[in-house]
Amino acid sequence: MSSVVETVTDLVTPILDDHHFELVDVEFVKEGKSWYLRVFIDKPEGITIDECAMVSDQLSEKLDNCDPDPIPQAYYLEVSSPGAERPLKKEKDYQRALGKYIHVSLYQPFEGSKIYEGTMTDLSADELTIEYQDKTRTKTITIPRNKIAKARLAIKF
Repeated sequence: MSSVVETVTDLVTPILDDHHFELVDVEFVKEGKSWYLRVFIDKPEGITIDECAMVSDQLSEKLDNCDPDPIPQAYYLEVSSPGAERPLKKEKDYQRALGKYIHVSLYQPFEGSKIYEGTMTDLSADELTIEYQDKTRTKTITIPRNKIAKARLAIKF
């Protein structure tokens, strides 16, 4: 599966570079009986449906012309925006999220919890700091980045 992600990343990057779009993520996953190749793209002012369709058409053509076929099984190609709860994967994603409300899932409990949701107030190469609500009190926690399983932007309710 990682070779599919690497191949698709190599194929889609020039398309995105031509249009000044950003590659957020590539997934190749099986759900039920079907395989899905998902490509998440964005740009600072947000990506449109027409732009997703254009990238999908160009990527589909490139994939169809690969020999040997990098994905021999049947699959569905989906090109879309990462959405409001965009994952934080690359360092620049974390940098952009500084000062924003985020959701962090940890590999194991840290200071009593595996999940923290709050505003990221500080960021370094080794850790990030979140200001969060614990009932009616505002607290701050600094989490080592190597303990983070997943992080994403979150919507505050």
